[in-house]
Amino acid sequence: MSYKLSISPDADDFLFALQGKQFKQIVKAVFMLMDDPYPQDTQELKGYPGFRRKDVGEYRLIYGIQGDTVSIDVIDKRNDDTVYRRFSRKH
Repeated sequence: MSYKLSISPDADDFLFALQGKQFKQIVKAVFMLMDDPYPQDTQELKGYPGFRRKDVGEYRLIYGIQGDTVSIDVIDKRNDDTVYRRFSRKH
């Protein structure tokens, strides 16, 4: 089953501000999530059922699965807690 994709405006802005190599890495990971939103290298977010995180190089994606749609909520650097602060403000 192939899932549909939804990207939040914040994640979209962050993604299109990246350099080419990082952009390509993240887009490839997003397309892979559309084929399998539950790969082994992801973890469910504690306290947020239905949301998962995926590390891609030096970046972290936080995404949710609703029905047949993968929703990318936040993309940010993974070496600090900014990604989680941005996510918790939205939810």
